[in-house]
Amino acid sequence: QEHLVESGGGLVQAGGSLRLSCAASGRTFSNNAMGWFRQAPRKEREFVAGINWSGSRTNYANSVKGRFTISRDNDKNTVYLHMNNLKPEDTAVYYCAADRTPHTYYPTDIIFWGQGTQVTVSS
Repeated sequence: QEHLVESGGGLVQAGGSLRLSCAASGRTFSNNAMGWFRQAPRKEREFVAGINWSGSRTNYANSVKGRFTISRDNDKNTVYLHMNNLKPEDTAVYYCAADRTPHTYYPTDIIFWGQGTQVTVSS
């Protein structure tokens, strides 16, 4: 069984940057497309970014496009979310996720979720 562990969250002022990491273990990392989701207070969980098995294709929610970058290092079994120009509305618990298939870059068939890491952006 695969498990995912997020790290890198914290408190940052608006306009600042953070890099989230998600380390995977238990199965061949390159077999899975990966993604990041978030859930803000009083809101539904939403898609943030996705990446295919090789890292050659990516996809982003309109709210983060141009500010966030998803990447992966298959040799380290790790996916990253680089977050720049953070806004208070980015405050949420961020979750990484593994898709069942390798080729999608918009993960929908999620088979493993991380436990989440809190990102808080102050005004």
